[in-house]
Amino acid sequence: MKQHLRPALFLFIGLSLLTGLVYPLLVSAIGQTAFARQAAGSLLTRDGEIVGSRLIGQHFSSPGYFWSRPSATAPYPNNAAASSGSNLGPLNPALSEAVKQRVADLQTNPASPSAVPVDLVTSSASGLDPDISPAAAYFQVARIAQARHLTADQVNALVTAHIEGRQFGVLGEPRVNVLELNLALDALQPKQRSQ
Repeated sequence: MKQHLRPALFLFIGLSLLTGLVYPLLVSAIGQTAFARQAAGSLLTRDGEIVGSRLIGQHFSSPGYFWSRPSATAPYPNNAAASSGSNLGPLNPALSEAVKQRVADLQTNPASPSAVPVDLVTSSASGLDPDISPAAAYFQVARIAQARHLTADQVNALVTAHIEGRQFGVLGEPRVNVLELNLALDALQPKQRSQ
């Protein structure tokens, strides 16, 4: 028994050190060296002040800003400490009513020639999605142009400049990061800042 216990104890201690200390330190060192911006949270700054992360959605409600997807997190939208979806299935009456209300709310804003994009009325699985589709961004152009006293062409050009293609050319769909787009709006017209 003693001859089996000693090697087992050494193996336990060795693997604990390897997987609990050496490996995490090595991975952290590689991450901080090769991917410093991502490892630090992909933070975005304005005037030297951190305004958010490129990877976590933020709630914007002012008519002069692009709005992100609805968030199911509680107690407030885009709460990273409570990331979750609503878990409502497609046949759930509560989901149908919520979507109908969101569509009605969006249709009260300045008219858009297209139908309301689905990502503006349905929440993401995490509730923290930082991106919207180009269609969702273009849908909001009329409202933002009116609120900021800009031309639709100016806002359209800003949206077009911020469209990101598919990752590696094949993964996902084209998207627009809402926080980066709103920061670009503020850079275009800084006097209109409000959230």
